[in-house]
Amino acid sequence: MAVRLILFLHLIIGAYCHVSTLGRRNDRYVKLPVVHSTNKKVFADFGDKRAITTVPLANRSDVAYYAQLDIGTPAQQVYVQLDTGSFELWVNPDCSDLQGSADVRFCRAVGHYEPSSSSSATQVAGTKTLRYGIGSAQVQYVTDDIGLTGTNSKLKGVQFGVAIDTVDEFAGILGIGHGLNVTIRYKNFIDELADQGVTGTKAFSLALGSKDEQEGVVIFGGLDTGKFTGTLQTLPIIPAEESPDKVPRYWINMTSLSLTPPSGQTKQYENTTMTVFLDSGATLTLLPTQLANSIAADFGADATDSNGFYPVDCSLNDLQGSLNFAFNGVTIKVPYNELVRELQTGFGTQCFLGISPSDEFLLLGDTMLRSAYAVFDQTNNAIHLAQYVNCGTNEMEITPQTNMTAIKGDCPAEATKNAVATASTNGVPTATAKDGTGGAKTTVTGSSATSAAGAGGSTVADSSSSQERTGWRMGLALAVFWAALAR
Repeated sequence: MAVRLILFLHLIIGAYCHVSTLGRRNDRYVKLPVVHSTNKKVFADFGDKRAITTVPLANRSDVAYYAQLDIGTPAQQVYVQLDTGSFELWVNPDCSDLQGSADVRFCRAVGHYEPSSSSSATQVAGTKTLRYGIGSAQVQYVTDDIGLTGTNSKLKGVQFGVAIDTVDEFAGILGIGHGLNVTIRYKNFIDELADQGVTGTKAFSLALGSKDEQEGVVIFGGLDTGKFTGTLQTLPIIPAEESPDKVPRYWINMTSLSLTPPSGQTKQYENTTMTVFLDSGATLTLLPTQLANSIAADFGADATDSNGFYPVDCSLNDLQGSLNFAFNGVTIKVPYNELVRELQTGFGTQCFLGISPSDEFLLLGDTMLRSAYAVFDQTNNAIHLAQYVNCGTNEMEITPQTNMTAIKGDCPAEATKNAVATASTNGVPTATAKDGTGGAKTTVTGSSATSAAGAGGSTVADSSSSQERTGWRMGLALAVFWAALAR
């Protein structure tokens, strides 16, 4: 009898382990935190006000977004800026080149990779100069292993650049645009994730997170329905040959742009159907000069300053209102407080509109992307877009069969601020508003968070639902065990 009971217990434990393994075995996605450079828990010293003596308009370290990589053997921890607008990974900026002391502090905080200290590093012949909208980096290519912090995933023999010299760069960059045979001649980070089986598709989702949250998430090969409201809307990526600069980027069509001020009377801007691309490496949103001037005037800015920025009143951060970016099937509403760039200087806090005039290059940068949940899908040449709202965590894998248009976010539309505000005749807000319940978050339970898959016919439930099913099986098994023991 005792032997039979021991065998039965062994069977139960084995079944439980099998169920637990099945729940994880087929998940081919990896999640990395996206850390805001203003996050003092991670970058503690760079933002010391005493280190800043001038308005740091060239200082981008206050608003960039970073992921941590573990490079080499043994692992060397390095933070790199997430950039959907470029294609290559490189590390080791030259901190001595920087002008602002805040940039220097931040540059030293992001970490340094030394190839000679890694037993898995191999130098690759050739150098290259990578140029960006601001700054450049001359790099020597190497290959090495890269671990993804907080996960068990490790990429083997990834090619990337180690900076020999940099100009006006305070951190390395993780370019997550198109790679092999599209923009470059080797596999980039997205290519390697799919090629080495870490992900099942060349797609990733990005939630930068709000300014208040100071942290977001990027999921390579997956998405999180606890980070958006409504149904994902699929927008085709415009082919390079049809795009404004003829470069393969995440170009999509924007259908219109409007402003909803505190008065609630939405203003539609004219001639705002245009091609734009989504660029997480850009702090500001670049719009045509005439349009940018019109928007700035509605925020109380008569013109740009000597640096090309629109100074605005910091009290706008406390007002209810939004700038609305419309696409086919979805409108991303950017609240005032996400649109205003707030800089701490030696002279106090100064604020600038998160939009800049440009007649050469149009893009939607971080001041817009913080309010969007975007899935960048190279496999299907599409961007899947929804309004960002954070109501919990409910992750799922993206497979080649996933029907993205059937995936609905778990979050209700975000509560707005309780405002008592008026607008002047020219649309400039003249009263303040107090925060209401908009900052509250809820945790989604498994019963309300199931997402439909596509042609594959399967559905993916959240982790809590999986745990409930496993617990039910264990409970049943234990009941059988005690019944057997009673005999």
